[in-house]
Amino acid sequence: MDAIDRKILGVLQNDASLSVADIGSKVGLSSTPCWKRIQRLEADGVILRRVALVDQDRVGLGISVFVSVETGDHSQEWLERFAKTVGAMPEVMEFYRMAGDVDYMLRVVVPDMPGYDAFYRRLIATVPLKNVTSRFAMEKIKSTTALPIPA
Repeated sequence: MDAIDRKILGVLQNDASLSVADIGSKVGLSSTPCWKRIQRLEADGVILRRVALVDQDRVGLGISVFVSVETGDHSQEWLERFAKTVGAMPEVMEFYRMAGDVDYMLRVVVPDMPGYDAFYRRLIATVPLKNVTSRFAMEKIKSTTALPIPA
């Protein structure tokens, strides 16, 4: 991946709806070579997909919750069951296995407290859990999907 590929990634992360001609003009390429580079980045798995970002508040999902999970069972079978169940929950936006004092961290979006309570009840019914701690975001200060592509 060279400097032009990195520029293309920067442009696409900012606005994937731009035409290939517009992207090319921003990175100093004509349409055909720009399109070929974008296709290669997609084929190589660098570009995973292109999506529309939706304002969660405007669609009625005003509460963000960071949920830390501790388990007493670290078996592969437990993890597979937990990952399959939690991965299928639409409220879960991100799901990480952690190092440190918690085992898993979830970022969850819900419309309101009753919505979170319903989610929480489904979560604790999935598999045995040692501890679940919920932290409610009061204000979103920064949120980006654009990665800081190294030079």
